[in-house]
Amino acid sequence: MKITLNQVMPFPLASMQHGEHSIWGKHIELLHGNKIMLNASSGKGKSTFIHTVLGIRKDYTGSVTFDSADISQLSTSDWTNIRQRKISAVFQDLQLFPSITVKENLLLKNNLTQAFTKDEIFGFLDFLGIADKWEQQCGLLSMGQQQRVAIVRAMCQPFEWLLMDEPFSHLDEENTQRCLKLIIERCATLQSGFVLTSLGDNHGIQYDQTLML
Repeated sequence: MKITLNQVMPFPLASMQHGEHSIWGKHIELLHGNKIMLNASSGKGKSTFIHTVLGIRKDYTGSVTFDSADISQLSTSDWTNIRQRKISAVFQDLQLFPSITVKENLLLKNNLTQAFTKDEIFGFLDFLGIADKWEQQCGLLSMGQQQRVAIVRAMCQPFEWLLMDEPFSHLDEENTQRCLKLIIERCATLQSGFVLTSLGDNHGIQYDQTLML
């Protein structure tokens, strides 16, 4: 699935000065299967980009299309299918359910599409060093532990694009690289692309495309 932003300008960012390389107000194509870094300082619209592509925010001029379909014309049932099978996300605020366990958070997502077995999901946590948190409430975890849970949760569905909003901000380099290995392997299996927003660190990845805000 190709994602195209055509002259998109979010209302809250319209009065700001944007550099000549900024994607805002330009024609930008995200090609299926590409690894893309979206690089920007704080306040330039990284989270706004994620929420706009996911159809959560609609306060913008211009258009966003998936292949040839304008997302402003998609129905609720279209979005349900897209968010279950086409696009997965790791949000900056993670959006885990704090009062239920890690296991319950992950199985709630996985049960929608049966992407993995329970043992496979537990194995991902083990690989990321948090298997011992399986039965612990998410709200009691550190931010770094919660980020790893959110990354595993994003894996627990089929997708053509994985959108990640500063997913490693509370992780050290060793844990970041473990997460990246999991992400890259999952994307390779699905022949999917990803967009990683960053404050500038490329985490040692060779990207197909680097975008600016």
